Amino acid sequence: VQLQASGGGLVQPGGSLRLSCAASGSIFRLNTMRWYRQAPGKERELVARITSSGSTRYADSVQGRFTISRDNAKNTVYLQMNSLKPEDTAVYYCNADISPTWSTSDNYWGQGTQVTVSS
Repeated sequence: VQLQASGGGLVQPGGSLRLSCAASGSIFRLNTMRWYRQAPGKERELVARITSSGSTRYADSVQGRFTISRDNAKNTVYLQMNSLKPEDTAVYYCNADISPTWSTSDNYWGQGTQVTVSS
């Protein structure tokens, strides 16, 4: 099982970006999917998560600006980021609980995608 993240880049303050993370390989079921971020010199933090039923939760710092969603048919999770601020600059990682078989579940990480918010 692999997670492939994409969509990062350089954007001006106030701008928007959409991150995608596609899961591939032997997947019986995608469970909770998450986006984390890690800024230079800081610990990795949870940005948002979405359960298999679509329940979402956000970090206070992104509430109202970011939206997490998923397309189960495509095994993909998205992070729509609006009203971006310089403090959103970080490497963003996707993370997912995936069941390769009906009886197992493991946690997987994507490779990270850089988001830079700067004028």
